[in-house]
Amino acid sequence: MNILDEFDTITAIATPIGTGGVGIIRISGDKAFDIIKNIFTNPNFEPKKFNHGWIKDGKEKIDEVIVLPFFAPNSYTGEDVAEIQCHGGVNVVKNILNLVLKNGARLAERGEFTKRAFLNKRMDLSQAEAVADIIHSKTSDFAKISTKNLSGVLKEKISEIRNDIFEVLSKITAGIDFPEDVLEPDYDYLIDSFQAIKDSINKILSGANTSNIFRQGISVAIVGKPNVGKSSLFNALLSLNRAIVTDIAGTTRDILRETLDLGVPVTLIDTAGIRNEGVNKVEEIGIEYSKQSLSEADLVLFIYDAKEGLKSEDEEILNMVKDKKHIVIANKCDLSETRTSGTIYISALNGDGIAELKQTLTKTVCDINPEDLEFVTNTRQQECLNKAKTSIEQAMVAAQLHELQDLISIDVKSALLALDELTGELITDDILNNIFDHFCIGK
Repeated sequence: MNILDEFDTITAIATPIGTGGVGIIRISGDKAFDIIKNIFTNPNFEPKKFNHGWIKDGKEKIDEVIVLPFFAPNSYTGEDVAEIQCHGGVNVVKNILNLVLKNGARLAERGEFTKRAFLNKRMDLSQAEAVADIIHSKTSDFAKISTKNLSGVLKEKISEIRNDIFEVLSKITAGIDFPEDVLEPDYDYLIDSFQAIKDSINKILSGANTSNIFRQGISVAIVGKPNVGKSSLFNALLSLNRAIVTDIAGTTRDILRETLDLGVPVTLIDTAGIRNEGVNKVEEIGIEYSKQSLSEADLVLFIYDAKEGLKSEDEEILNMVKDKKHIVIANKCDLSETRTSGTIYISALNGDGIAELKQTLTKTVCDINPEDLEFVTNTRQQECLNKAKTSIEQAMVAAQLHELQDLISIDVKSALLALDELTGELITDDILNNIFDHFCIGK
């Protein structure tokens, strides 16, 4: 849908389809209240008041509901919005949705409610993207961080940088356009201003890697030879019996993956035991998968049997992971008194050392308190910031060479345009549609 098209009235189910206490159908647009009046028995709407009544199709009652009216521009989308809260359940919610569609609304596209909120200046693009982050967050910590973006923290920081750039550009432009009345700014002033702007951008970009980790997560592979307790550790970290555990070597033949919430989403991978002798064809395939998982993992948990100590087979596997970030774990510590520095001793069977391992794992994965993060950025925002930074760097080099300020202003304008792209002041239909296509219908 082209963003310049006149808005019609849209509707969608705003709650998950299925059995539940409440289902919500959202309607937004100029005809929202007219549609409700056609199907609702108590359509006497007033601001900040909800109405109780029945949804009816002609004389047939469909469900007893509550309708919440939101008058433009004080609504999520900035338009007239009505939300029907009905009983949860697949059929009743769909019946009401179909009735709304029959009375003049059309089904909303993915993210169209939030897109309208952006287009109606209810939020900037960074806040709209924060909505998607909250919906798709894999951990509670990332949901909390994303809420900071939704509240406008990133928007305010970008606005401050943009104002600094605009002030410099204004002084350059005044000196160029009115040379008889206004002096061009000193080059030392330009250099100092560009350095301060660059530092501000770098401060935001310094958290880019952490932002990506919180958003995308990391993969952690558990590796070792057969029967050292890989699957038992996998189950202990997840606090559930996900993997089959036996004393038969080679029990695990395929790769198991589960998500573990350690503040950042961790994809925990249980692998087949790596060995060279007594391997059948099926186990051989599993071992190749293990080696592939080992090479692709962001972090490796190498585990061996504390009772047996490090054998030559263990050392061969340890040699495979020496160049990767890894943690050495000795299992069955309850059966051995030996302790080696730099090794975490656990008993996957009775839980000894698991809490310590989780703490070490959390620090290794991302030793940052989410409360200390002002905001997070995504790849698109980081690209915009890098473009702005590059333009400012080019302007600073030009200022150091005392080039014509008319030429310097070109790079300064480019930096402004990059920040405008970040906030959505300057955006194309394709980029906008790509962003909102990742939303769910109804949001």
